[in-house]
Amino acid sequence: MTNNSMSATSSTWTGLVPVDDTALAVTDTGGPGVPVVYLNGQFATQGYWRRVIADLGTGWRHITYDERARGRKSKRSTDYSFAAAVRDVDAVLAASKVDRALVVGWSYGAVVGAHWANRNPERALGAVLVDGAFPHDWLDEAMEQRIRKMFRRMNVFMPLLRPTGLTPRMNAAQMADSNIELGRLSRERELGPVLDGITVPVRYVVASGTSLGSRGDEQETIRASLDAVTARNPHIQITAKVTSNHGAILKKDFPAVAQAVREVAALDQAAGTLRDGLL
Repeated sequence: MTNNSMSATSSTWTGLVPVDDTALAVTDTGGPGVPVVYLNGQFATQGYWRRVIADLGTGWRHITYDERARGRKSKRSTDYSFAAAVRDVDAVLAASKVDRALVVGWSYGAVVGAHWANRNPERALGAVLVDGAFPHDWLDEAMEQRIRKMFRRMNVFMPLLRPTGLTPRMNAAQMADSNIELGRLSRERELGPVLDGITVPVRYVVASGTSLGSRGDEQETIRASLDAVTARNPHIQITAKVTSNHGAILKKDFPAVAQAVREVAALDQAAGTLRDGLL
């Protein structure tokens, strides 16, 4: 880790974690509490989690970070792929010296969290997936063109917001490519087996209404794909369906997310107690 800053009254540290050709801005509150790693939306920042973190309180170890070229401090990269995003989880945990963690992901971060939990059953305490990781074939050629057009239009004003950290330091084509890759990875034949293979507790918190770029009831149709997932895998449940939409869920329904974190942590603790009793 580089550029660390240490509080005189706590074990919190902030700094840049080198990974591949870049570095990620990380904040780790430290302490003995259950480690919770927060995985951001595709172009969001770690600040989105502040209400969830406040609700959970200081008894947890909160680890947040900004993905490549996101926020104000994380550096640019030549690789903005989904595979890189999953690798970055491991890099942040290694820098924090955390072996096992509970992952909480919203939107794009939910898909990252699902993949990480699937690949790391011994390291994942469980996962909370917030209005994301829905196995549904929503991407077709027409949608791909809509995505590229939308980001080209947004590119007019995004450079003005980049110094604030509210938009990524990526160009329109890079952002569109990332979003299209997410659509391909979200197809039922791709994401379905990932979810089916998860063996740790997973709780979904699902929003209502639309998300950026969606139309009509598209988003609700996508969310309905979870019914088949929960029927196939008993480790996965929907713990809450909230009234806020996709973009507002962490702001308006953060108590539901925090409660899901508590539920997953309690399940892991109970499983650990059972394992200890059998040994």
